[in-house]
Amino acid sequence: MMPTAPLTPTATPTPPAAPALPPLALAALTQAHVEALLGPGQGLDPRLTYHTLAHTTYVAAEAAALAEAAALPNSDRDNLLVAAWFHDTGYLDAYDGHEYQSMARAAAWLRAQHAPETRVSVVENLIRATHRDEPARTELEKMLRDADLSNLAAPDFQARAELLRAEWELALDKTFKTAAWAELQLTFMQAHQYQSAAGQARYQASLKQNLETQRALLKKAGKKAKKKAEKATETLAQPKRGIETMFRVLFSNHMKLSDMADKKASMMISLNAVILSVIITYLGAKSSALAVTTAGSADFARNPILAVPVGILLCTALGSVSTAILSAQPDVTSFKWLKRNPAIATNRRVNLLFFGQFTKLSLQHFQEAMRELMRHKDALYTNMVTDVYYLGEVLDRKYRLLRVSYSIFLVGLILTALSFGIVLAYKL
Repeated sequence: MMPTAPLTPTATPTPPAAPALPPLALAALTQAHVEALLGPGQGLDPRLTYHTLAHTTYVAAEAAALAEAAALPNSDRDNLLVAAWFHDTGYLDAYDGHEYQSMARAAAWLRAQHAPETRVSVVENLIRATHRDEPARTELEKMLRDADLSNLAAPDFQARAELLRAEWELALDKTFKTAAWAELQLTFMQAHQYQSAAGQARYQASLKQNLETQRALLKKAGKKAKKKAEKATETLAQPKRGIETMFRVLFSNHMKLSDMADKKASMMISLNAVILSVIITYLGAKSSALAVTTAGSADFARNPILAVPVGILLCTALGSVSTAILSAQPDVTSFKWLKRNPAIATNRRVNLLFFGQFTKLSLQHFQEAMRELMRHKDALYTNMVTDVYYLGEVLDRKYRLLRVSYSIFLVGLILTALSFGIVLAYKL
């Protein structure tokens, strides 16, 4: 029997290792994967107007530029680009703390691509560094953070900031006025410093220039807001041509109307004064003749009924001239209590521009009130409006009395003519 050779244990076959990806191939696969995730019509919240695929693409391009400027080896550049593409994919799951969701998505996808755990760990740390509360320790982490905030140094940084403002309003219900948003952006830009050497060389000068632009924008927004606030609570501190023209026309018209009323009153006074003079002279002469002549030689003795039209004309002239005189009589609106309480000279009813009222004050109180009036244009225009009102009151009184005077004169003349006609008919 032939001796048999001892059996040797056979080795268990191992699966073949995944083929190593060529340099930068993983970054290209990541780009295609993220573009499919964040593309239009996918799961990204439509309220996100800033953190979109366009922003991710911009950050990835800036990360590639920083990697090239720093002459990174292919492996580091690959890791940087993978992290740049994945850094905002967490917005598919959450808004606050999305970086940690991005880390989980990147780690799961890298393991599915058979990436080594060392690479997975590096990419996770790179994405973690983009969180506002996490430190950036390595140069790669600083580069990704600089690329993520490179929009602050972009030529169109203001337009990008407006996209973020709209996103906060839609997604977070945070509303900012223009001046407040410009102030917030300026504060953030002033506090920001690019950390990597490549980032400082690429962005620092542009950031400084954008800071000056933002300061100018904030100054302009502040002026605009101040002007808008002044307009909303305007006290007419600045003279307005339309307002001045309105007051000039008002005062001119009131003065013309007052002058017309005085001329009409003067005409009625003169006319009725002549009539009264004639009647009184006539009656005086006839009464004297009646006293010295024999009975029956005077007109009144022969025609006593003539006293009716003469009496009506006399009453007409007397009533008409009385109301005309009252119309032309000066009427000064004044407040006697100003002498007792000069401190309330700023009352809206008091018109410091009219002599009938400010003469009730002492010189010192009048000067103090005028200085206060000149400091506040609202009070000045109030006084002018008050002056127009009191002028209107005086004119209303003038024209009301003038109407009464002319009405008395008209009615009296008609009655005198009628009564004289009746007398003539009676005589005939």
